[in-house]
Amino acid sequence: MDVFKVQLVADLAIEMRVTQELNNLVRTLGGNKLLLPTPCMKGTRIAILQRIEDEINKVGDHNVVWIRGSPGVGKLALAASISTQLTDQGRRVISFRFDRTESTRITTEALWRVVACDLARWYPSLRQHLAKGIEGHISSDIDRLFKLLIETPLSTLDHDIPHEQLPVIVIDALDECGGLRYDSTERKDYEALLHTLQRYTQEDDLKKFKLIITSRPDDRITRIFPDSISTHVNIPSGKDVKPGDSASNDIHAFLKKRFEVTNMGDAWVNEAVDYLVPRSAGMFIWATTVADFLQENPEQRFYILKTREQERGAGRFEELYSLYSTVIRTSFHDLEEEEIKAITSVVGATIFAKQPLDDAALMRLPGVGDPRTLKFIKNGLMSVINSGSTLRFHHRSFEDFLLHPSFSQRLGELSAIQD
Repeated sequence: MDVFKVQLVADLAIEMRVTQELNNLVRTLGGNKLLLPTPCMKGTRIAILQRIEDEINKVGDHNVVWIRGSPGVGKLALAASISTQLTDQGRRVISFRFDRTESTRITTEALWRVVACDLARWYPSLRQHLAKGIEGHISSDIDRLFKLLIETPLSTLDHDIPHEQLPVIVIDALDECGGLRYDSTERKDYEALLHTLQRYTQEDDLKKFKLIITSRPDDRITRIFPDSISTHVNIPSGKDVKPGDSASNDIHAFLKKRFEVTNMGDAWVNEAVDYLVPRSAGMFIWATTVADFLQENPEQRFYILKTREQERGAGRFEELYSLYSTVIRTSFHDLEEEEIKAITSVVGATIFAKQPLDDAALMRLPGVGDPRTLKFIKNGLMSVINSGSTLRFHHRSFEDFLLHPSFSQRLGELSAIQD
């Protein structure tokens, strides 16, 4: 064997050893992760995405960008668009999203494990620090975990690495960490997350790493990230949305594209879009739900929307909650007592299980029992759930609608659907 072949074999052996060490490290770190969904529809959210990208590209300025807005304004799609846009530009992006329906699995500990895994893949110089941090076992103490897996390794990263090669962390739905926070463990998880995130604005070694978060407005997050040390990007909704502004135009474009496939003709599409856009109040979840609702019998259901008297008492979410009410009243009618019991069981279990439930689990609930009943319920909820064998609500605002004081006495609309 000549010298060239000997060197080639040696190089391959080193490469295999390094790959195996990386795989072992990643396997030990673990970390559950939810994928981000489809990004914003092409041609929408252009202005706000450009502003966020400009903030990310700034060197020496605030390292935290907080995107905040009311439920349903499209924060999740924005997070997905940001991640996709940066990745397409060759940036190293670590994306993570919380979901209160999976609070037992998607935790603060899972977040920092996922971040550490990606750091290990991208920066070989950090692997020895990460390996040292997990010797024996990984601490369950979040402060210590953050110190070992994030703060210490990042502090050793070469200071000469160009800004555009530094990792960007995107955390969606920060306020959903800890689920509904009914028990002390989930509340502690949320508080621990806020405490570790605060270090991004305090520790000099972390200030060059951009952190993008999305959430509802939250006083505790404001205390951690006041606008004096972070950049706030507010997504308008409700009365802040004006005709002809970017939020209205984006929803106009979204609905028009969705309705073009209904074969209802230009006149109907234009009438529907012109009527619906002002009522969306800047909430993309409203636009998405109404588009799904109108896929079946669009002319008849559009008439129902125009003639349905608005429900009162839902505050700033009046239009959204009124839409959810219309969806339920239209989908479920002339029900027997056992059918109401089955719907109540499925919806209640989905809210409080803290994890998505598959068909097998749902059919064991009181009143359900067989696939036909479950299919009937899923078909009725089609506008507000994801399709598939695991039942998930499109958006947490539908859960809030069902838990709202106006409806919670008898699970709201489900108690009134036979009226």
